[in-house]
Amino acid sequence: MSEVSMRETRTMARWSVGGIFLEALATRDYERMATTLGANVRFRALLPPGPMQWQGPPQVAGAFRSWFGGADDFELIDATVGEIGGRLHLSWRIRVRPAPFGIGEGWHVIEQHGYADSTDSIETLDLLCSGLPHRTRAAPVLSRDISSRSYCRA
Repeated sequence: MSEVSMRETRTMARWSVGGIFLEALATRDYERMATTLGANVRFRALLPPGPMQWQGPPQVAGAFRSWFGGADDFELIDATVGEIGGRLHLSWRIRVRPAPFGIGEGWHVIEQHGYADSTDSIETLDLLCSGLPHRTRAAPVLSRDISSRSYCRA
């Protein structure tokens, strides 16, 4: 097998495990999520209260369950899988009601970005969370015009 095809196979494995992770998140299937995680997975998250860390598949999947498992309404709005700097990049945007941790009854939109070291399973996952902005109505979409370096409403 050539070096190029070996690299492509490794990339496919990483992207596949990332896709399965996101499918499990979308359906709130935390047992399936745990199967995407390596036996000694380390999960670090920068959350609004501050940095947190979990070790092991049950603890990592349990963190996601504690955030999203109790919501009456849950919708995965957007999700992506990619690669940057040799790491798997996962991102997702979720609409949830009520928000976790008693933050509020209305709709909340949460965006999270994760960077993982993985092969057939996720061995490390570093996550950045947007927080829980409250949505009472649709927010205007902002786009950036790079040529003028200004922001404008779309």
